[in-house]
Amino acid sequence: MNPDPHADLLAATIAETIALHEAVSRSGAQPVAAAAAAIVAALGGGGTLLVFGNGGSAADAQHMAAELVGRFERPRRALAAVALTTDTSVLTSIGNDDGFERVFARQVEALGRPGDVALGITTSGASPNVVSALETAKARGLRTIALTGRDGGRAGAVADIHVNVPARSTPRAQEVHRTLLHVICDIVERACADERDA
Repeated sequence: MNPDPHADLLAATIAETIALHEAVSRSGAQPVAAAAAAIVAALGGGGTLLVFGNGGSAADAQHMAAELVGRFERPRRALAAVALTTDTSVLTSIGNDDGFERVFARQVEALGRPGDVALGITTSGASPNVVSALETAKARGLRTIALTGRDGGRAGAVADIHVNVPARSTPRAQEVHRTLLHVICDIVERACADERDA
């Protein structure tokens, strides 16, 4: 008998996330590089990154905004990134008046400008409020990025750039999402640090 009853679960979970990371790595860097390039272009032109998602993806949105406004690993100028998941008065008023499906789209209408980037995170690819915000952003002239799980769903289909983690498991998709967001932050930060040093 295994003296640690949780050892098998730990080993299996780590093996699953390693396998998924490796599968995403083999699929190529092009979507991640394209997402980072779009963000660099927006920030370099005085634009803003608007990032949003639900639940764990809301936490990932806030994490990404924090890495860019603060810093990821190296000194550089502050970067304009806003998580649309943080203002409870805005979220609850829009949810109450217009419905939860509009909580991000309405903020994109208020804050988004042509040349900005809207990044929606959804492990199902089907979150109605993420899809609605991406559609609104596209209509307003923002560049759109979807970071998804499963087959990408409607969010992946409507976005200009689709970064997909093909996992049915929400926790496994979220684990890889965090890695990919760190890679994007690293690319963006390196570009902005190089800008400062040029």
